[in-house]
Amino acid sequence: MNDVFDNLADAFQPVPSPGPGRSPGPVGMAILMILWVVLGVAPFVFAVEDLKLATGRTGSPGTLTVVSCASLGKGRYDCRGSFVLDRTGEKVAVAASPDSTVGDVRRAQLTPEGDRAVPAGTSGVLAALTLPFLGVGVLGFLPYVLLHVFRVRRGRRPALMAGCLLTAVSLAGIVVGVVAAYS
Repeated sequence: MNDVFDNLADAFQPVPSPGPGRSPGPVGMAILMILWVVLGVAPFVFAVEDLKLATGRTGSPGTLTVVSCASLGKGRYDCRGSFVLDRTGEKVAVAASPDSTVGDVRRAQLTPEGDRAVPAGTSGVLAALTLPFLGVGVLGFLPYVLLHVFRVRRGRRPALMAGCLLTAVSLAGIVVGVVAAYS
């Protein structure tokens, strides 16, 4: 049992600060920058389908009624609903958003696969924009870091201010998206 506490105490010990020769080098730094860009662009890529659904460009419009929500533990839920297509009036059993509650009735879009319904309208679009705003936050300070890595002194202050502004916009967008998703 003492080994656990010793390992935990070792984790909080100060580490030597990086000095000359301790940087990842040009190849390692290039890999880190590429991974940073991939991490920042990925939320945009993953949000495309939900944005298309929320704006009505794909899927079928209709009304979703949440029928049941089963607790999966640790605050997670699996919700099911009944989706009524606007065009035909046909009822389809679908997976509903996990942030739904039983009895919720809202406008939604049925995915082309017909297995789940995504909230439509303003709240659906704002909820779908949460991931792109996260990407903006991840990429916000990339210009400053690139200037630092390439040892360019001019333009660091504007890049830093732009990074702060983009991070603030990102945080506001994420909060608005999460509130829209849960309302």
